Amino acid sequence: MEQHIEKLTAHLLKKNPALSKGRARTWVELLWSDFEATSAKAGYAFRGADYTANLVKQLIESYGDKLHEFAGKNPKYAHLLNNSDE
Repeated sequence: MEQHIEKLTAHLLKKNPALSKGRARTWVELLWSDFEATSAKAGYAFRGADYTANLVKQLIESYGDKLHEFAGKNPKYAHLLNNSDE
């Protein structure tokens, strides 16, 4: 899983240079865990790290350049993304 997180963090940094490496990694981890938690709550079987990585990559492709704008508007994530740079 760590390799997926590193690759996705690098991909997000290319898509959104406004993010620091620490914030990009935090975003990737949040997207990853949110998807897995939502899937589990919905009763879906775990599909593996490759499946989750592909979904997070799709989210980065669609919304990665705007993620830094989202943090300030959503209190659920703001405290995780605004406290520190790393």
